[in-house]
Amino acid sequence: MDIVVNEELKAYIDPLTAEEEESLEQSILAEGCRDALVLWGNVLVDGHNRYRICQKHGVPFQTVQNARFQSMEDVHLWMIEQHLGRRSLSDFQRGVLALRKREIVSDRRSRGTVPANDAAAAAEDTEATTAVDAPPPAPFESREALAKAARLSSNQVVMIEKIQKQAAPEVVAAVKAGTISINAAAAVATLPAEEQVAAATGGKDELKQAAKRVRESKRKPKEESAAASDEPGQVDELQMLRQRVAELTAENESLRRQLAALATT
Repeated sequence: MDIVVNEELKAYIDPLTAEEEESLEQSILAEGCRDALVLWGNVLVDGHNRYRICQKHGVPFQTVQNARFQSMEDVHLWMIEQHLGRRSLSDFQRGVLALRKREIVSDRRSRGTVPANDAAAAAEDTEATTAVDAPPPAPFESREALAKAARLSSNQVVMIEKIQKQAAPEVVAAVKAGTISINAAAAVATLPAEEQVAAATGGKDELKQAAKRVRESKRKPKEESAAASDEPGQVDELQMLRQRVAELTAENESLRRQLAALATT
């Protein structure tokens, strides 16, 4: 049977360090592949690093089927549960995994689909897992519940969502690599895409400066508003200026419509 390595599932696998890679490779060459690879059908679920090394050196290996999974979503949820329990993950990585879990669970609910076997039970046949006896993964009813599952604050979850939705790939890569913090990346993500790319290309210092500029630009209007509130005369002046701006904007819009009408005659 040809084993299929699913690229989406590979994204959940932490890359080995050079030392870990060498140690595992030497162990397999000396003792063979002692643990069976876990499959769902012909899809590789557990043992990606061992499979790659065995393929590289032509080392034989055993496989075992896990029949508890009923869909690829079950596999995804199981792998997410395994990774959320690992201490080596960064805050950003845990947040992304938790958001992905929420997406899968919400999609199932919208379809009215309830898995017959939860992801933790599906791990029962898999070797070297720490979640065999874990309770079923709870759905995320709120952002607070999601934050708790990922061991994050609610504010961190909000920022990670913003990064996923608005950040350029270069900024996402920077926060994944630990070049900038989640807070800084969320700030940079509010900039136009070309400015984000330019900041990321400039490296760590430029990204920090871009985040600083964003924060300062948000802080100034608040400071100006607070200062104006202390002086009634300034409040009146600001109101007059705003009214004048609104009048000019209306005049400009009227002129645009007139020009557009003339262009069509």
